[in-house]
Amino acid sequence: MSRPWSVSTTGVIVEVRLTPRSSKDCVEGVQTLSDGRSVLAARVRAPPEDGRANEALLRLLAATLDVRVSDCILKSGGKSRLKVVSVTGNPDELSIKAESLCAAGKE
Repeated sequence: MSRPWSVSTTGVIVEVRLTPRSSKDCVEGVQTLSDGRSVLAARVRAPPEDGRANEALLRLLAATLDVRVSDCILKSGGKSRLKVVSVTGNPDELSIKAESLCAAGKE
């Protein structure tokens, strides 16, 4: 299985499949899409209206990766379940944290 994140010069880029209106905010691990791509599965309580689910996703990733919310930027997928988020920070540290997120669903 490929990983849903890649290292960039400024941090990491994470591909996410977001489920809004969930019962809780959480990262569930890695899912494989029908086209074979791997994405990080995330759920947020916020509805997909007025960007609230996207904002909740950025807050969730920031808290999970221990970075500021301002370090997380939605690069694409504003109105889609599939999103690409850029996380700014030390690429080596973020890679380790992203790897632990990917392992979350394997427990």
